[in-house]
Amino acid sequence: MIILGIAAFYHDSAAALIVDGEIIAAAQEERFTRKKHDKSFPINAIKYCLEDSSIDLSKIERIVFYDNPRKKFSRIIATFISYAPSGISSFIKIIPSWIRWKLFIENTIAKKLSNKFSINKRDLPLITTVEHHRSHAASAFFPSPYEKSAVLCIDGVGDWATTSAWMGKNNKLKPIWQINFPHSLGLLYSAFTHYCGFKVNSGEYKLMGLAPYGKPVYVGMIKENIIKGQDNFRGSFLKIASKIL
Repeated sequence: MIILGIAAFYHDSAAALIVDGEIIAAAQEERFTRKKHDKSFPINAIKYCLEDSSIDLSKIERIVFYDNPRKKFSRIIATFISYAPSGISSFIKIIPSWIRWKLFIENTIAKKLSNKFSINKRDLPLITTVEHHRSHAASAFFPSPYEKSAVLCIDGVGDWATTSAWMGKNNKLKPIWQINFPHSLGLLYSAFTHYCGFKVNSGEYKLMGLAPYGKPVYVGMIKENIIKGQDNFRGSFLKIASKIL
């Protein structure tokens, strides 16, 4: 099977081409546009993957988007409701774009490809979506040399999950547990990134690079006032790993 994977519209847009389970081409859109963290539709990356592999778009059997927009939209709506009436200005600003093109991303992708490749939308391959953290887990496990593996994903936020654990075996990924938004270690890191004057979803690596040169004088304050840890977090993940070892 030939699959075209697409990530877009958030940050670091990219495309990848997979043939019978093997990644044969992949590229980020910023390499072509020279815009750091370019979030636009990765048409240049897609063209590169197809040309580099000598595969025509008509040969693609499945197009997969890295996110599930309906699940993400439910999170956004739930968040606005929980803080209502605060945030009404952001709600008015954000919702129209979701209704116009983000919510039904399959149609948006079909339009983009139809226009760029001069192909009828009805002739395009099936376009599907996948949960954000499943995309993360798959990108780590499937290219790895392991037949079995415990997989831990920690980021800012995906559809709902911010941290998730998976069991990978052969060509399958089984979800074990997840921590949902707003509880997020990644968003906490981004908050400190912003506080230190760096750009979120861009400057986190700078904060990480500077960390070894600092002194942990605020660790106690952070643990007492910001973070509420769960004692079973480490143990539950190690329990998954022990089944593999």
